[in-house]
Amino acid sequence: MAEADPLANEALPEVYLQPGESRLVREPAILRTLLGSCVGIAFRVPRLGVGALCHPMLPRFPGKQALTLTRSAGRRYVDYAIRDLARQFDALGARREEVEVKLFGGGDVLLMIDSLARPTVGRLNIEMAMKVLEEEGFAVSASSLGGRRGVNIYFNTETGEVLLQRHS
Repeated sequence: MAEADPLANEALPEVYLQPGESRLVREPAILRTLLGSCVGIAFRVPRLGVGALCHPMLPRFPGKQALTLTRSAGRRYVDYAIRDLARQFDALGARREEVEVKLFGGGDVLLMIDSLARPTVGRLNIEMAMKVLEEEGFAVSASSLGGRRGVNIYFNTETGEVLLQRHS
């Protein structure tokens, strides 16, 4: 017997984000994605009825390639994706202190021969997300980070609830 999804709401559309994608919605929805070493960052502004999820894969936007990358390609990077959504929230009139932020993923799911000598992609993604969120004036209200397993996240933009399912 399958477990009931506590976020299931047949009236809400469900949007799946691929790695490197971001989505801001102005109507209630379930935003979902699968994370390994990537991070998933959920944003919600109750007053405006908007929510967003980004799924960046790598920590830092490559400065030398900045002129040749599209906005869509830039969203593959943690620092770019956060700042891109911050600008969108600014344009909507959101104040930083009213934006609810939740951070997930950054697992060490890839086998590393010398993981003690150098930080993993998951660890670097977590560190960059925390740094840029702080620089942008966002406070993280909930998180589930690291580990050795991937996770599915389901973000209800109407309620702010996030269901996290760890892979076995």
